[in-house]
Amino acid sequence: MTTIASVLPLLGLRITAGPVELRAITDDLIAPLGEVAAEGIHAPDAMPFFTPWSLSDDLALSIAKYQWKLRAEFSPEDWNAAFAVFWDGELVGCQGIATKDYLITRTGETGSWLGRRFQGRGIGTAMRQVICAFAFDHLDADYVTSGAFTDNPASLAVSKKAGYSSHGWRRVARQGGQATIQGLVLDPGSLIRYEHPLAVEGLEGFRRSIGLDT
Repeated sequence: MTTIASVLPLLGLRITAGPVELRAITDDLIAPLGEVAAEGIHAPDAMPFFTPWSLSDDLALSIAKYQWKLRAEFSPEDWNAAFAVFWDGELVGCQGIATKDYLITRTGETGSWLGRRFQGRGIGTAMRQVICAFAFDHLDADYVTSGAFTDNPASLAVSKKAGYSSHGWRRVARQGGQATIQGLVLDPGSLIRYEHPLAVEGLEGFRRSIGLDT
């Protein structure tokens, strides 16, 4: 029987590690993610994202459009794997890894958000450790990169706890002003691993879909 996961194997991915579960964002998870985001991700006077999507009047619709765009544009040359994050069975946020020319670069960029009421409990660090271990152990990555505004100490602290090191910076425009993004890089030997091992469902099809194991 043909399923959506057989057409786009990304949607069949599920990664678990102790209380952490990363589940591919299927349509049934879009509205719940919008509800988590609408409860608040950051303080009203802060903007931790490169694109201020969290200011949308309809977060569920914004998330839906973004996820559908990622699916429509998915290819081995340019892909973004986004996951809904569950902690002890409760939906708490989103974690992703994106890349271009992965078969050549073997490098992906992590990005995430976590509902504000779940912050400060180590969840952000755990989900980052899990996605990095997935990239290194199951997707043959050589490096994982990330970036955060220098006025976002929480995100920078998560990167440090996962083992990333500083890798340059750049200035960008943000909401009419100037901001600095700190670049970060991680290799397999530097990853500070999560205490629980990973179990991955749907890996074989996903590896084929990104050009591995052809």
